[in-house]
Amino acid sequence: MKKFDVAIAGGGLIGGSIALELARAGLRIGLFDRQEPGQEASWAGAGILSPAPESAAMISLVPLAKASMAIYPEFVRMVEEISGQNVGYRPKGTLQAIFTPDARELSTVIALHHGLGLKAEPLRAEDARKLEPALSEELEAAVLRPEEASVDNRALTQAVLEAALRTGVQFFAGCGVEGISRAGGRCVGLKLNNEKIEAEWTIIAAGCFSANIEGVAAYAPVRPAKGQMIALRADDLNIEKVLWSEKIYLVPRNDGRILAGATVEYTGFEKGLTAGGLEKILAGTLELSPGLANARVEETWAGLRPDSPDHLPILGPTELDGLLIATGHFRGGILLTPITAQLVREWVTQQRASVDWDRFSPMRFQSASAHRAPA
Repeated sequence: MKKFDVAIAGGGLIGGSIALELARAGLRIGLFDRQEPGQEASWAGAGILSPAPESAAMISLVPLAKASMAIYPEFVRMVEEISGQNVGYRPKGTLQAIFTPDARELSTVIALHHGLGLKAEPLRAEDARKLEPALSEELEAAVLRPEEASVDNRALTQAVLEAALRTGVQFFAGCGVEGISRAGGRCVGLKLNNEKIEAEWTIIAAGCFSANIEGVAAYAPVRPAKGQMIALRADDLNIEKVLWSEKIYLVPRNDGRILAGATVEYTGFEKGLTAGGLEKILAGTLELSPGLANARVEETWAGLRPDSPDHLPILGPTELDGLLIATGHFRGGILLTPITAQLVREWVTQQRASVDWDRFSPMRFQSASAHRAPA
């Protein structure tokens, strides 16, 4: 039987970053993935780093997102230094496009950001196009979010996994986790197909597959949310900042590609591309930046984000001593990686968290079930 201080189910960016943090703290880490690590949501994302809420339901996530954004530069520096790899970090801000002539929309967006402690500057359409000439002439106004950034999530994931390997993490690819092991009221490790893994701490970071692990669904009732994406290349058009509208986002990469996405679809675990999904992305892209009409389509793909019932992350300890959950990050997994890894490391090594994460506790779903039971 293999024994570790910490056994982690899930080898994506979040699982790998948690492993790296804990290994740097001197713990023996075993990381288990059903396939090659880093091939699911971490590989499929766009890498936008924005703490701005996409809806009113996401406002409670802003403090955690801001905390992660604050430590991102140091996280990138550490990962690049240990791995020897560049992760494509671009702290160049975001331009949010507004196409409606109603001035109240612009003022509402600015007021919301300022009220949440986020920097946002109103821009006239002509000033926005001076910053990003690729923007549509149909633009009515824009909001500059100067403190936002992006990162090449594929490069970051591979760099994190390499850094973890160099720091002593043991990887077990092709080792799908079937369940957690219990002894009394404590979690004592993981169950594989034909083997048990013993650990003082067990962490579930298997993305949308977390709920399929026996004994975990009650704490992490996540489901897959498919996102289709397109990578474009335009030789005669340059975009520096992330461009954002109600329908689409465009994310430039250091290699000249421009990523366009993404759909949100609940179709189970299938990752097929659809004509309707790709058409929706391309229509939004050309509305935001018509000059991309002649861009080459270099790649299309889809990934599965882990979505929770309230669209918020599932982070922290459970009632089962020794079991922690780190999943359900939905569309914010890349952004929330540094703070997630930090908080899990703090809990494992000190049984405390420097940022309030009670709102995201895995126990909130158990509480909701208990509340519904009498009815």
